[in-house]
Amino acid sequence: MRFVARSVLLASLALSGAVSVSLEALAADRFPTRPIRLIVPYQPGGSTSLSARSVQQALGTTTGTRIVVDNRPGAGTALGTELVARATPDGYTLLLASTPFSILPTLRRDLPYDSVKDFAPISQIASQPYIIAAAADSRFSNLQALIAAAKANPGALSYSSPGPGSGAHLAIEALLLNSGARMLHVPYKGGAPALMATLTGDVDVVLTTVVSGSPLQRSGKLRILAITSPKRLAMVPTVPTVTEAGLPPFEAASWNGIVAPARTPPAVIAQLNREIVSVLRMPAVRQALEKEGAEVVGSSPTEFAAFINREIARWANVIRSAQIKVH
Repeated sequence: MRFVARSVLLASLALSGAVSVSLEALAADRFPTRPIRLIVPYQPGGSTSLSARSVQQALGTTTGTRIVVDNRPGAGTALGTELVARATPDGYTLLLASTPFSILPTLRRDLPYDSVKDFAPISQIASQPYIIAAAADSRFSNLQALIAAAKANPGALSYSSPGPGSGAHLAIEALLLNSGARMLHVPYKGGAPALMATLTGDVDVVLTTVVSGSPLQRSGKLRILAITSPKRLAMVPTVPTVTEAGLPPFEAASWNGIVAPARTPPAVIAQLNREIVSVLRMPAVRQALEKEGAEVVGSSPTEFAAFINREIARWANVIRSAQIKVH
C-alpha cells in the first residue's frame, strides 16, 4: 500500500513538473504579448539613456511589441536596479545595467539586491572607453610625462571625476595602481563640472568619454593624452592607447547591457538575446551607438554573465587596493 501511495505521489510530482515546464514553454512561445518595460536607472539624456533609445525602436520592431523606456534614477542607480530585481520574472521588465552594476556590490554593503544572484544577463550592448585628458596649455604633452611627474611627487598632481565611486574614478585609480603613481582625487557632481575643472586648470587631468572630449580637442581647448581601449578608436584616430603612450598594458571602459530578473524562463532569455543581437547588427543602430564613442558588443547570456563577474572582481580589487570609500 505504501508502495502504491509513493508511486502515486511521485507520478503526481512528475506530472506537476511537466505541466510547469509546459506552461513555461507555452508562455515563452507566445512571448511577448504586451509592452516590455526597459528600466534605465539614470536621468533622461545621459549616454546610458541614449543607448536605450538607440535600440528601443528597432527592438520594438523585431519583437513586435512596444518597448517602453522608463527612467528611474536615484541612489547611484540602485533604485531602478532594485525595482527590476523585485519584478515578476516574465521578461516584461528589463534593466539597462551599466558600470555601477559591477561597482556597487563592493562599494555599498547595504545594497538591497545581489548583482549576480538576482539577475539573468541577456546581452551586453556596448562598451565605451575613456580618454585621459588635460587642458590644451598643460605642461604635460603625453601620458608618460604625466605619470612620471605623479610618481616623482606623490599626491602633488590632481584629477577630477564625476563623483566618488564612479566608473571614471575607479578607472583612473586602476591606472595609477597599475603604473605605481599617486594623484589627488577631486570629485565633482557630474561629468560636465569635472571636465570644466580640467579646462580651467583647477585640476591637472580628467578621465572622461570620447564624445565629451573630442569636440574640445578639435576646438583646441583640450589635449587628449591617451585612450583606455586596447586599440585606437576611429573617432579619435591620432590618440594613442595607454600602452602606446609608454605605460604597462591597461584598458578600462564604461559599459551597458540588458538583464532580466533572476528566474526569467530560459526560453524568454534566449529569445530576447536573439532579438537584441539582431538589432545590434543593424547599420542604423550601430551608427547611432558609434556616434557616441561606443563599441558595439552583442554577446550571449553566458558571455555577458562571465563579463559581469570579471568586472565585479576587478573593481572590488581596485576599491580595496585604493581604499576607496563612499560616505
